[in-house]
Amino acid sequence: MSFRLTMAATLILGGGAAAAQTLPDYMAPISGTSTAAPADVATKDVLALNTGMFELYGDAAKVFQKNILDKHPVILGLFSGAGGRLILYRPDQPPLDAPQVPIVYQLLKSVGHSTMALAEVVGPYVDNPDNRSWRGSMMAYRSRMQSALDALDTAPMQADWRDNNRTILKNNLAFMDECIASGVIPFARLEAFGKTQAPFLAKNVAWAAQTQVAHWMGVLADWKTQLGPDWDKTYAASNTIYVARQNNVIFSVLAQFFGPDAINSRLMLIETVSFTTTPADMLESLTRIIADRSVGSLFFGNYHLMDYELMGGDARAAIIAETAKRGMTPFLPPLVPFGSKQWPALITPGPGPATIADLK
Repeated sequence: MSFRLTMAATLILGGGAAAAQTLPDYMAPISGTSTAAPADVATKDVLALNTGMFELYGDAAKVFQKNILDKHPVILGLFSGAGGRLILYRPDQPPLDAPQVPIVYQLLKSVGHSTMALAEVVGPYVDNPDNRSWRGSMMAYRSRMQSALDALDTAPMQADWRDNNRTILKNNLAFMDECIASGVIPFARLEAFGKTQAPFLAKNVAWAAQTQVAHWMGVLADWKTQLGPDWDKTYAASNTIYVARQNNVIFSVLAQFFGPDAINSRLMLIETVSFTTTPADMLESLTRIIADRSVGSLFFGNYHLMDYELMGGDARAAIIAETAKRGMTPFLPPLVPFGSKQWPALITPGPGPATIADLK
């Protein structure tokens, strides 16, 4: 507390003798007798325990993290626009950043994203000839599109992939030119553009996936060899936002090397609210998961109890009871045991397409 705040608190609160004195006029604007109901004081005191718990938890987590990294190798798989980032932490050694995915991965994605970006540009103005505010953005983006097409022949990309991307860019330019010339964006034209581009975009998606997977499989095979027997005590975690949770590429590649018994035990998928997160945040999250397991075992005798919402089981029973009172049928997922090795994603099969190939 600063000297100014300390002095202010002393003036306002004071001691018993000072409080009994008649206050001078200059204290009038800030003085007064405050009261608090006993229940309010009790509530505040009890809630302070929970607030203080987080500070204690944070201090302990720093020690826990050091202890974990001193005993266990850790691999972090982080999402990035460059195809991901893998970092290997080993006891008594500096972190090791894996080489990046070949640049062609980013080129394939960039061309594919440019096509989808056009739908975002024109989407709000479809069948709206009176609003041409989209033209400026489209004309500026057209210039970038043309530059990309002009430079494509020297881009580091194999010939058949380059031909496919040339077709995508030319189709993009033709669509943009038509929209700019007519000053209107009919939905029928936008729909036809989407259908024209779909098979070419699908190729880019497949090639990008092949490039990314082959690269990370090679990195992990090398790391597993380097770690030798220590691989069996290695932890790994990858991050994901909701839209990338299903069929998460980095987690799925990690799973091939860790095996089914490690899923949700030594291999975790950590959900976030953004595409990217920092290694420090990932390590903190992983530390909390591992530390909480020891707490669950200490109090309840189950090492994986704290991987689950602690109140979830009792809340489930409460939901069933409350829905019965209201004449409702409860809608809940099946119970799964603590420590389940199921994939941390949707795993129940059903009808309907599940891959881009299924949409053809």
